Amino acid sequence: MTTAPIADRADDGGPTSTGRVWFVGAGPGAADLLTLRAARVIGAADVVVWAASLVHADVLAHARPDAEIVDSSRLPIEGVLPLYERAAAEGLTVARIHSGDPALWGAVQEQLDLCRALGLAVEIVPGVSSFTAVAAIVGRELTIPEVAQSVILTRLEGGKTPMPPGERVREFARHGTTMALFLSAARSGQAQAELLAGGYPPDTPVVVAYQATWPDELVVRCALGDLEATVKEHKLWKHTLFLVGPALAAAGTRSHLYHPGHFHTFRRAEPAARADLRRARRAGGTAGDGHAG
Repeated sequence: MTTAPIADRADDGGPTSTGRVWFVGAGPGAADLLTLRAARVIGAADVVVWAASLVHADVLAHARPDAEIVDSSRLPIEGVLPLYERAAAEGLTVARIHSGDPALWGAVQEQLDLCRALGLAVEIVPGVSSFTAVAAIVGRELTIPEVAQSVILTRLEGGKTPMPPGERVREFARHGTTMALFLSAARSGQAQAELLAGGYPPDTPVVVAYQATWPDELVVRCALGDLEATVKEHKLWKHTLFLVGPALAAAGTRSHLYHPGHFHTFRRAEPAARADLRRARRAGGTAGDGHAG
């Protein structure tokens, strides 16, 4: 399968401008976790906008020597808007670098709306999210058969941005599945209380990850009942992610995906193994078939 060249992929912002803005996911920190497309986009940009407080400086190695580099860490959106206006007026290409994946807590939608209103072509380049990076660091799958088949991505209520009605950590915790809790380390006591109130047992495994994939990365494990004490012991209050749930310590279960009794387009099931799977499914004791192609 082939994809269109980068210059042809962005959404057409309209006939009034030849400028374009790429919203680029920088990943959790390590520059070598950029996607190939992200590196190419940064290298093609006339202007590179990045937040020094959130994005590692090593990603700038992909920028052209003559590119204009703008640190947005001290700028509100009104401070970045003139760059977009100039891109529209002068036909410039801007790479706006966001930490992690722009789809999560990146304030991207409001910028997309502004850029389209200016007639700029826009596209998002996805990035590696910190929750998947942390799962890789600790060597865990977050969806374990018979234990957890969903991952909830959320943050603690009561922060700078109000949470919509019904989106409370304790309500999500009632599912008992894997949860990735962002932007909540500064209120670790409240986070612990909400998770416990929602039904996670005190011995539920938790991974606390600070600056995942950065040079000063800190990743520690603890039980939920010790979450607040662990966070305070290490003096963490920002750039910290919590992974919570029984899947972080579960073992002994098996997905059907690579079971000899499972079939898909490219593989036939072994009859005896298929019969075993059917018996287990009738007994209600195993996960359903996965899919691969």
